[in-house]
Amino acid sequence: MTTAPTTSVTQSISSLLPSAATPSTTNSGSSSTSTSSNIAGAQQSLAGDQQTFLKLLTTQLKNQDPMSPMNTDQFTQQLVAMTGVQQQILSNELLQQLVGNQTGVGDPVSLLGKVVTAPSSQSTVQGGKAAWQFTTAAQAADVQVTVTNNLGQTLAQSDLGPLAAGQYAYNWNGKDLNGVQLADGGSYTLKVTATDAAGSPITSSIFTQGTVSAVNNTGGQVLLTVNGSPVPASSITSVQNTQ
Repeated sequence: MTTAPTTSVTQSISSLLPSAATPSTTNSGSSSTSTSSNIAGAQQSLAGDQQTFLKLLTTQLKNQDPMSPMNTDQFTQQLVAMTGVQQQILSNELLQQLVGNQTGVGDPVSLLGKVVTAPSSQSTVQGGKAAWQFTTAAQAADVQVTVTNNLGQTLAQSDLGPLAAGQYAYNWNGKDLNGVQLADGGSYTLKVTATDAAGSPITSSIFTQGTVSAVNNTGGQVLLTVNGSPVPASSITSVQNTQ
């Protein structure tokens, strides 16, 4: 009886896979971007190598000698190698998210009880009122502010008249256009419309300033509760001690 020749295609899967990049925590700028690209590249490479692995395995099974079948130990080792690489890439991705959550102002938990400033047009009614701060980039002939709810409905309007370039505070008494006092806890949005003498728009920026009362991690993003509203920790522009 003549046995058909077999084709040897055995190849360790670990030799096919590139090692996954390990995130560096020394630099948060270009280093973080480079690491993210390395992880994405490793994931793409692994996807292609999985197909290669399956092709190799299928070829091995098709061409194995019936009298001497493929060693299952070797097959198991290849599966373990692939699983190990997948876990390494996942671990590096999670570590990269952790590094990305670090802010330029340090540990977010250390911000509890401190006064912070961050760009935000939202504020929450607390004690019957809500507060915002805004800046105008140039002399404004007229500045109007509007407060809306989460449905986009206008609750309050004010004409602040002409304002020089600078920083201003706007405090809302929490009452709608009908004079009804709104309950504490609602989140509202401020819109600032500034124009010059010719009626052309002037750039304005709205931000919130208040004491951090809570720190939460939502979907991998660190959020601080400031004036009752969530603010990304990464957007904080200044921190002040309350003492």
